Amino acid sequence: MLLRKKLWATAALCLVFLLWKTFQGRCTGHFASLCSLVESSGPVSIFKAKLCSCASCVADLSSSAWFNEHYDAAINPVLTVQTQEISPDVLQWWLKLQGSQSRTQVQGIIRHMFDILPFPVTGAWDTVGCRTCAVVGNSGKLKGSSHGTAIDSHDWVLRMNRAQTVGFEKDVGTRTTHHFMYPESAINLQHGVHLVLVPFKLQDLKWVTSAFSTGELTFTYTKVKQFIKADRNKVLILNPAFLKYIHDNWTQHHGKYPSTGLTALLFALHVCDQVSVFGFGADSNGKWHHYWEENRFSGAFRRTGVHDADFELSLIKKLVAEGQISLYN
Repeated sequence: MLLRKKLWATAALCLVFLLWKTFQGRCTGHFASLCSLVESSGPVSIFKAKLCSCASCVADLSSSAWFNEHYDAAINPVLTVQTQEISPDVLQWWLKLQGSQSRTQVQGIIRHMFDILPFPVTGAWDTVGCRTCAVVGNSGKLKGSSHGTAIDSHDWVLRMNRAQTVGFEKDVGTRTTHHFMYPESAINLQHGVHLVLVPFKLQDLKWVTSAFSTGELTFTYTKVKQFIKADRNKVLILNPAFLKYIHDNWTQHHGKYPSTGLTALLFALHVCDQVSVFGFGADSNGKWHHYWEENRFSGAFRRTGVHDADFELSLIKKLVAEGQISLYN
């Protein structure tokens, strides 16, 4: 009887070891960063390792040497309670983006933010078999495109800044799962939508904390929303290290920092299995404007030097050529 118990114990240990090695083997591609969070985040985490059942997946080892050279599967796209420490080199770069100087209170500001905004523990990265994502830009080229049905057919629909759907449903769809914004571009969201904050400065973290609590911060370099209507349980904060990674690896220091649109696209490449891109670039007349408005100052952002729109568009076209995304005009 004692021998039989020992044999069963040995078999059980071997099975546990085999399952663990299998799990580790699946933590490849863009799920490497997610698996690392599973290993370090304790009993509850929204990051779950999963297998992709798409015909082709971003997570697969790419046949593109160019893509593999730029893509870092280990980067964590979002800040979490477990990954809130910002490395000195990232902190130095990030604080200089818009003139922030003080480093002494950074971690305290982040900790207070997570006291107000508990990090989502369910629903953000459910383990579906094949996650398709539509990244919807705001280009005027979407007018008359009739892409609405195709956009809404994706599992996740990512929009940004002041994007509107009402009145433009045929061209841009109706669904939104993730909305990327910063304080100066913030809008109210429907219940259930993930507000994804793109923090270009330390003050942005203070704003999102204030906007869901005291409302004390109403001005950055311009007037911002005192409060925001959004689901506080679904707020995601992009990791400044992720912004620096895009700046270093992808835009390669073209522009001061990446645009919200390109940031949303790179986020999708790291958390989605298949990525479709809509509404980026100038319209058929060469005008850079939003599909919901006619702006006589359209394209002014291209002259500021903050973002290099032409380089970013060439980068998107390169991703298409390398077979990593699908682009719809």
